[in-house]
Amino acid sequence: MNRWPDGAPSPSRVYFQSKIQNRKSKIPRFPLHPICKRVTVAPSDTVGLHPGRKAAMVEITAEDDGLPCLEVGAWAEDKYRLVALYDGLFSTGMKNKWETRVYIDLYAGPGFARLRGTSRILLGSPLLALQIPDRFDKYIFCESEADRLAALQQRVNRLFPGADAHYVTGDCNEKVEEICANIPSSSREHGVLSFCFVDPYDISIRFSTVKRLSSYYMDFMFLLALQMDANRNLEHYLNPDNSKIDEFLDLPDWRERWRIAEGQGTSFPRYLAEEYSGQMEKLGYLPVAWHKMKQVRSEKNLPLYRLALFSRHPLAYQFWDEVLRYSSGQRTFSFEG
Repeated sequence: MNRWPDGAPSPSRVYFQSKIQNRKSKIPRFPLHPICKRVTVAPSDTVGLHPGRKAAMVEITAEDDGLPCLEVGAWAEDKYRLVALYDGLFSTGMKNKWETRVYIDLYAGPGFARLRGTSRILLGSPLLALQIPDRFDKYIFCESEADRLAALQQRVNRLFPGADAHYVTGDCNEKVEEICANIPSSSREHGVLSFCFVDPYDISIRFSTVKRLSSYYMDFMFLLALQMDANRNLEHYLNPDNSKIDEFLDLPDWRERWRIAEGQGTSFPRYLAEEYSGQMEKLGYLPVAWHKMKQVRSEKNLPLYRLALFSRHPLAYQFWDEVLRYSSGQRTFSFEG
């Protein structure tokens, strides 16, 4: 039998059949931890945003504390709000189904971000994940810039002193083994489920890094910089001496495949998204269609990137659909486990 690095069975060899109440259609089998064999996925697992329940404010703003901040465009507020909503649904929905829940942020930043041209400060993804009602059991934050990571650590210590957080300094592609070493061990009796947020400025995340992390029970939320990087730099990336997309997709023949797709009228961003979904499917994740990847636009309404969720179980996509349904123009929502 294939084994995980920590000795638990490989996700590719462990299966269970989900049961959904009041549904006659048969649900396909997906590779998940054996602890889920005792879990029945019911409609109540996905109604955390329904009206009539106690609402919790999604607060994403903060006061300047003098520590380093990122500078971001107004579009970042939409991104942070969507991710905050999903963090809460995921962690609350899984709290009674997995013994340990881990949040991993591969491009963590300093924890605060300032909207360009204003004094408005937003909480970054690490702090948003820490302020949810049912906090993850452990947090792993990776950041290539030491001063940013130091600022994040100071903010976490001040705002969330009881959090179990580990900090990794360096490029996540180079530090993936250190990240993995800090994921708690899983067993048949003690399930560990991780949620990994991947938010780079460009397409610098290597698929080999994702593949290594996927050997654990892990869901991913990617910011795919398909317009803000890949599309703008297409000619540069088509140069055979440039290996960035080779590493992003782990497809050495992607240029030949792109020429075929281009001849069929496919845009380059869509081509990359569909190839990425196909690569994730090879790792046991459910395929994600282009239209299911949430598009985020700039202040001038230009497409920037897509937010794409990948999971081995359909319940995660129900959470994500609910976030997208309730996020527009709404500032409150409720969590219920």
